[in-house]
Amino acid sequence: MNGPEIHIRFAPGLRLFVSAERRSGHTPLTTDGASSLGHVVESLGVPLTEAGRLLVDGRTVTPAHVPAAGETIEVEEVTRPQPVPGAPLRFLLDVHLGTLARRLRLLGVDAAYESEDIGDAALATLSARERRVMLSRDRGLLRRRELWAGAYVYSDRPEDQLRDVLERFAPPLTPWTRCTACNGQLSDADKDAVRERLEQGTEKTYDVFAECVECGRVYWRGAHHARLEAIVSEAVREFGGATAR
Repeated sequence: MNGPEIHIRFAPGLRLFVSAERRSGHTPLTTDGASSLGHVVESLGVPLTEAGRLLVDGRTVTPAHVPAAGETIEVEEVTRPQPVPGAPLRFLLDVHLGTLARRLRLLGVDAAYESEDIGDAALATLSARERRVMLSRDRGLLRRRELWAGAYVYSDRPEDQLRDVLERFAPPLTPWTRCTACNGQLSDADKDAVRERLEQGTEKTYDVFAECVECGRVYWRGAHHARLEAIVSEAVREFGGATAR
């Protein structure tokens, strides 16, 4: 490549995306003189969903800026909490993030989830159509231009994934209001109305029920409630929201 040489530096939180030689300080880079800064950043491995302010010699520029010879580029991390203007805050998760999707729903966060691999193009199109923030560990998916918005999930541990998303986007928490199976809203259900869908032991032991208005699934405080309540209580304590019931 025989274009202008620039110097570029990535914020510490972005260095996992770039090659080892670009993880400390400003490093030289020869560009083609035509590509945008956004293209340059992504070509070095950083999805633009993860880049915050782009600074050229100290001034903020857009990803459309074309770097010129001698410029010094700073690529910052996104601010936290990160605002997502233009639509209610809601998410779309890919096939690998099922546990995270269920935990977000447990907290009342609108989290659509594809349990089958429908492909990056279809996911990006769905994100745009429904204006959902795409959550994924697939860097290629996050670089797709069709995306409405996106975010890289930095950990492979569900508890850390949940903390990362809650810290980054600060969604309102309303625990126990969504179906963990389909993301639908829950409503209180009379025991007599759901009796035929209960096993005999459940019918005799429990009296308080909720029902999903979308798929009809019935919920009660069963054997797993204590474990789920611990997840809810920790999230509410750390990030705020409605009190767990």
